[in-house]
Amino acid sequence: MFTGIVEETGILKSITGSVITVECRKVLEGTKIGDSIAINGCCQTVAGLTSNTFSADVSDETFKITNFKTLKSGDSVNLERALTPSTRMGGHIVQGHVDMTAKYLGNMTFEVPDSKYIVYKGSITVNGVSLTVSKLDGNIFSVAIIPHTLENTNLKNLHSGDLVNIETDILGRYVEKFLSTEHNKIDENFLIENGFM
Repeated sequence: MFTGIVEETGILKSITGSVITVECRKVLEGTKIGDSIAINGCCQTVAGLTSNTFSADVSDETFKITNFKTLKSGDSVNLERALTPSTRMGGHIVQGHVDMTAKYLGNMTFEVPDSKYIVYKGSITVNGVSLTVSKLDGNIFSVAIIPHTLENTNLKNLHSGDLVNIETDILGRYVEKFLSTEHNKIDENFLIENGFM
């Protein structure tokens, strides 16, 4: 689990087959094989370590769903280590499970294929950065971003047409699951039996 507060930006050294290697410094402190690091908001398991890099094995599903398929050597990536019990919860609950990619339209505005779980003034993760939705119009949304966040993440490098990883707020998915008619056991009899009618 993550917070969406990026610890540092790293440099993609290579993607060779299914192995991604990232050069970085801060997120390597205390990191060991098997730990989780979010790369552009996508949870990856550390499979290899050197003094200034880590590598991870990327699944076919990850390549299919995320912007990893468009990354190239030298690209900047946002990095965050997984939460520990003593970590401050500065952003929002981020699983590191990317839902989709969005196309960057400029001015911190993005287009997604489906905005079902995106809520005006709700939380959203863009390339692993916890942000607030400031505008929502159909499948196009904008986010509010402060100068510090822009300066310390790879969002400052975006160009129109770039793909970014999107993770919607987990709460929306749970609410939909509980309210779906398949799982909703609330009917007139339930209301009468429980004193609501």
